[in-house]
Formats: sequence, C-alpha cells, structure tokens
Amino acid sequence: MSYAQRKELSGNRTLAIILVVILQFALGYAIVTGLAYNVIKKAAEDLKTFDVEEQPPPPEEPPPPPKDMPDVPPPPTMPPTIVQTVTTPPPIQMQVAPTPPPIPQLAPSPPPPPPPPRKTQSASPARGDVRTAFSNDDYPASAIAAGAQGTAQARLSIGADGRVTGCDLIRSTGNGALDSATCNILKRRVKFTPAKDSNGNSTADSYTTPPITWVLPPE
Repeated sequence: MSYAQRKELSGNRTLAIILVVILQFALGYAIVTGLAYNVIKKAAEDLKTFDVEEQPPPPEEPPPPPKDMPDVPPPPTMPPTIVQTVTTPPPIQMQVAPTPPPIPQLAPSPPPPPPPPRKTQSASPARGDVRTAFSNDDYPASAIAAGAQGTAQARLSIGADGRVTGCDLIRSTGNGALDSATCNILKRRVKFTPAKDSNGNSTADSYTTPPITWVLPPE
C-alpha cells in the first residue's frame, strides 16, 4: 500500500469517528431532553391531582349552664273570644209584572143612520093588469117556428119614478125567446104608480106579476 492510500484511509477513519461521536452526542441529548419532558409532565399532573384538605374549624364551646332560676308559673291562658258574625240576608228582589201596553182608544163609531121612512103605499100598475100589455103580435117568430108556448112569471124592480128598472123571472116558459120577450115588454110598456113613504114621498118598490101565459096564435 502506498503512502497516499494510507493517508486517505486515515482521513476517512477520522471522519467516521467524528460522525459517530456527533451521532452519539445527538442521541444522548435527545434521550436526556425526552426524560426531562416526561419528568416535568409527571410533576404537573401530580400538582393537578393534589387536593389540599382544609382543616375543619374547632367546635364551639357549649354555653355555661344557667344559674338556678326561680320557678315562675306560666301566664294564665284566656279562652278565645267568640266573635259572632252578623250575616245580612240577601235583599229580596221583587219581580214587577210588565205593564201591559195601553189599549188603543178606538174612535166611537158614528151613529147609525136613521131608518128610512116606512112605506105606506105600494107601487101598482098604472093601467091595471100588466097582462094587457101583451098581444099576439108580440109572439117571437122563433118560438112560433119551434111551436113553443108556456107560462112565465117575473119579479119587477120599480123606481121612484114608476118605471121598471129590473126584471127577474121566477118562473120560466122553457123557451129562451119567450122569456126574453116577457121581460122586454114589461120594461118597455108597463108603467106603475110609485110607492109612497110615510112622508108622502115617492120611493122604490118591487112588484110580482101574475102568471103570463104564451099561447101560439091561430094560423
């Protein structure tokens, strides 16, 4: 081995030794630092869990016993006073019946009119029998053609002037033409003497005719 090679090996060994020393020193420092940290942490935990017990206060001394006191009788007890409460009865409520509404005063009815004067004279045909107003010429042609004949009777309404104002058949001939002819002739041809009242004034009246018979005229 040459001198240069031996010198290079010597330098490498020295460098290796230095690196080993540095590595050991760093490892030792890390170990020491970690142990110190654990010790400090343990001490802190112990401080946290340490309880300080407070000393209880000393017991109070009992008071000295009282001196002999004379026996004093208890004060007399008075019975409770009975207070009577006067209860006021409730007021009596009177129910007043409602006043009925006033009855409306009706106006007095007017006095009835005086009765009409009493009739003292009835109406009568001016020419006697009303049947004289009829003739064969009054026979209706339709009744002749039908061969109708019969008897009629009428109730007439007479005015204060003696005229016939109404005609109601109370008996029919059975033929309409003969019945109509009966009332028409009585209204147109028959005149009456008006009825009179107790004052002598003319008044309305009614009149019932005798039976009026219609007989077919001879051919």
